[in-house]
Amino acid sequence: MNSGMDRTDVILIGGGIMSATLATILKELKPEWNIKIFEKLDKSAQESSDAWNNAGTGHSALCELNYTPEQADGSVDITKAVKINEQFQISKQFWAHLVEQGMIEKPSDFIMSVPHLSFVEGSQNVNFLRKRVDALTANPLFDGMEFSDDVETLKQWMPLMMEGRGQTEPVAASKIDTGTDIDFGNLTRKLIALLEEKGVEVHYEHAVEDIRRTEGGNWQLKVKDLQNDKNEYHTTPFVFIGAGGGSLPLLQKTGIQESKNIGGFPVSGVFLACQDPEVVEKHNAKVYGKAKVGAPPMSVPHLDTRYIDGKRSLLFGPFAGFSPKFLKTGSYLDLLGSVKPYNVFTMLSAGTKEMGLTKYLIQQVLQSDESREADLRAFIPTANIADWDTVVAGQRVQVIKDTEENGKGTLQFGTEVITAQDGSISALLGASPGASVSVDIILDVLSRCFDEFPEWEDKIREMIPSYGQSLSDNPELFKELDEKIAEKLGLTSHEEGALSG
Repeated sequence: MNSGMDRTDVILIGGGIMSATLATILKELKPEWNIKIFEKLDKSAQESSDAWNNAGTGHSALCELNYTPEQADGSVDITKAVKINEQFQISKQFWAHLVEQGMIEKPSDFIMSVPHLSFVEGSQNVNFLRKRVDALTANPLFDGMEFSDDVETLKQWMPLMMEGRGQTEPVAASKIDTGTDIDFGNLTRKLIALLEEKGVEVHYEHAVEDIRRTEGGNWQLKVKDLQNDKNEYHTTPFVFIGAGGGSLPLLQKTGIQESKNIGGFPVSGVFLACQDPEVVEKHNAKVYGKAKVGAPPMSVPHLDTRYIDGKRSLLFGPFAGFSPKFLKTGSYLDLLGSVKPYNVFTMLSAGTKEMGLTKYLIQQVLQSDESREADLRAFIPTANIADWDTVVAGQRVQVIKDTEENGKGTLQFGTEVITAQDGSISALLGASPGASVSVDIILDVLSRCFDEFPEWEDKIREMIPSYGQSLSDNPELFKELDEKIAEKLGLTSHEEGALSG
């Protein structure tokens, strides 16, 4: 097919967790629709969705301290934490639905219960953590979270981190047993396999090179078949761009007004990984600390128990870095190519504002092995660097945009959905919490782009029983769903976690 036109109901760009989630939900809502997915690489979930390329945390604000900022009056704002936890509950409901319906087998292939801890040092941080736990545990979503500054208790919670630790200043931790570790790569592959069984066409080694409007208002995609070195042309009324760091350049090709005054800043990352069974066995938790002064939120140090392809290991990091690539498999010209006449001032303004971040990234790039070892030993005093390997994580492209609150060129730390006014095209940009809240993000896309299908709401409620409701305001519903989800996904429920605590 060189010059012919192939019409499709929905086209999704990128073979990661976002496209897989959207296609799965659409196939439930509209099984007769023709859906195609184009992936540039030879397999799905090879970039940001791959387990080695992301932190694998079921982001639910159980341990991420940057989601609960301390206010000027000393109080702790839990608004963002509650929102992210609510979003993650939606993801778990959807995954439990797929298991219940027999569409996904063996959930332990992609999700495992792992306690989530926050760890702090120094009197001021200990006081902050105590206030954080008090504020969060007033909400049913965080029921079962404990605080302790007792050294003997901390040795039970995180023996590897407490071993050999000198008691020069106060330390404390919070712990909740309902946290999770997620292999988004395996989850994506399960969803893609399900989609192919249902007739969704997944085209690997197909790179979308251009997206433009047709006279009839549809979208025409120029797609390069990399294996056969041929161009294909596909038309569709709806496009979803879920290509990770590659989404921004594709969004810019659409020419929609919403793509203007938006830029991207790529940040790379490195983790230290340990697979020595003797070391791994001593730590069963995700432990998040506090970012260094002046460091960005994505640099929060954490020591994670991970289950990747069924094997348990430890990851410590992240150590930030800089590469102008937007994807690990991208081009060194990605950043330069994303600068356009309509976003150059936005990008320059961000550069002026974010001198601290630039300095931090330069320091991280120049960081020596000895310095990384020192950071590791701040978490694990007895660590032997010989037990740890360096793993290059996925690229994250942080969104830069103009905002009313902070003016021109504001760097965004989060996930952004950019949608054309007519709802015909939508793109996902940004980073964490990303994959963890993928289902909520996709529901947002559906509400923006398919409002002509109000009858979908009943079907969505079958998949996500709390749809349209706040679980924080419905503790009985939360308890009921939490127990059901725990049973279907093989997780620790809040009730079980409270009993074990």
